Amino acid sequence: MFSFTQQSISPAIKAQVDAQFSFFTDMSKKMLESVQKVNELNIQVAATMIKESLTGAGQLMATSDRNDALSIVARRSQPAAEKVRAYQQQLQDIFAETRVDLMKTVQTHVPESTRTAEAVVKEFAQRASDETSKAAQRQKENVEKLTTPFKQNSDRLIQANAVKATP
Repeated sequence: MFSFTQQSISPAIKAQVDAQFSFFTDMSKKMLESVQKVNELNIQVAATMIKESLTGAGQLMATSDRNDALSIVARRSQPAAEKVRAYQQQLQDIFAETRVDLMKTVQTHVPESTRTAEAVVKEFAQRASDETSKAAQRQKENVEKLTTPFKQNSDRLIQANAVKATP
């Protein structure tokens, strides 16, 4: 549909696209690192929960007294609640670290993106100015082409009148 060649893409636009690509690549890397950390935490928590559930189930199966079973369940509930709070805290830490990393990435890329965007704007402004000058020149030439026959006729009439007027 569109044919782009190396010659049709200006260096300013190429630099802007490269800067944007670099920015989005770095942002994607930071987000992927965050997702990996969350996944690692989830795997760690799941493994711990499975291990503790199996241990608790083994203890419950080993007891035949209902009071012992209730005390086993009661002893396990407090550490479980603490682990949930620790998990939430670790998630908040990961998200806070990710936010800081993303802000650093933005701060790193903003100057380059701004510089390349300014270069694109300057290039477009120069092109617009050049095209406006060319259009004005073409218009001037067209007006001259249209008025030249009239000027020639009026010059001939003036000369003819001057020749008639001279005795």
